[in-house]
Amino acid sequence: MLDALEHLVSGLGTGILALVALLWLAVTAVACLVGVGLWLLPSALHAVRAVADRERARLSRWGPEVIGPPPLPPGLRAAVTDRAVRREVSWVAVHGVLGTLLGVVGLTLPLNAAHDLSFPLWWYLVPESAATAAVGWWTVRDWPGALLVLPMGAGWLAVILLGMPALARLQAWPGRRLLRPDAGTDLVLRVAELTATRAAALDAHATELRRIERSLHDGTQNRLVAVTVLIGAARRALARDPALAVAALDRAQDAAEQALAELRAVVRGILPPVLADRSLPDALTALAADCPVPCEIDADVPGRCAASVEATAYFAVAEALTNIARHSGASRATVTVRRRGDRLYLTIRDDGRGGAREAGGPGGSSGPDGPGGPGVSSGSGLTGIRRRTEAHDGTMELASPTGGPTTLEVTLPCGS
Repeated sequence: MLDALEHLVSGLGTGILALVALLWLAVTAVACLVGVGLWLLPSALHAVRAVADRERARLSRWGPEVIGPPPLPPGLRAAVTDRAVRREVSWVAVHGVLGTLLGVVGLTLPLNAAHDLSFPLWWYLVPESAATAAVGWWTVRDWPGALLVLPMGAGWLAVILLGMPALARLQAWPGRRLLRPDAGTDLVLRVAELTATRAAALDAHATELRRIERSLHDGTQNRLVAVTVLIGAARRALARDPALAVAALDRAQDAAEQALAELRAVVRGILPPVLADRSLPDALTALAADCPVPCEIDADVPGRCAASVEATAYFAVAEALTNIARHSGASRATVTVRRRGDRLYLTIRDDGRGGAREAGGPGGSSGPDGPGGPGVSSGSGLTGIRRRTEAHDGTMELASPTGGPTTLEVTLPCGS
């Protein structure tokens, strides 16, 4: 009942906005008779679109998502003849009248019920002309008459319980009928979305290959070359200066150990052994232990997700913690992991200075990471997390106001 009442009241708000847009359209139509309305028509159509978008958002919170149409076509003739615009104008006319009326009725019913149910408590305190039931059918002058109002209050309550959900559905019907996209639009949008995520997956894969190649070329390969050079120097010095040969071999051993450590780091970056052998919470706990910023892991993940999903989750946390340590100035961080149904939810928070931005976004750059939080750099950071997440048909949201705190939320399908 409360949900239906909230729905009706919010529908009353969009109904009033629809009435205002309808009035503006009517004024524009009249002004078109003298030619001035042609200048006002674009603003009227934008007002209709703005109100319709608010109704779409409202309906999406209460049921299946209502997807909006593309932006208004350029040109006055194209905008006026656009099918989506005509449907929105029809909705404004219907919802402005019906939606407002039903919203007023939905708001009045609880007031009537409260009035009549509480009537015996206060009827003798008001003037005789005001001592009436909610509908004002008769004037109450004695206690028997006051008690007769109680059944009317119970009747209002029954109407609310039985009829309020139906009123809410009736109020929403024009929007779901007229504001939904044409048949096939959902499929077209889904194909476009999958095309974009496939491209993001390929970009993420190419970026990962370049990262591995750079790590092997700039680190491990140089160490192995140094080992080869030092062993060769040791062989040449073995006959004439055994002490120099021993020193060269010691340096070669150190270089080999460094190469082995760097190779292990590269392997862990591809797929950490603890993630493959144990579980995602264990892998994240190991990450937190190595993080310079004190980090708390709160993970509740029953069962295992797909290996690629766990690797993406691990990458997202590792990238976020790395940037927190480098740029946020945070004193602590928390990582929360939950599995609900077929979705995996990651939340990374820090108490740093905030201001994190994605590359190419407001305040972002394609250079070093942003000033705080899980910063961003071209091909890595938040951009890399988003690409990997969207490649799995997941979502990523960032909240990082200047001054902090920073919250990064990643949602992934668990897979199988």
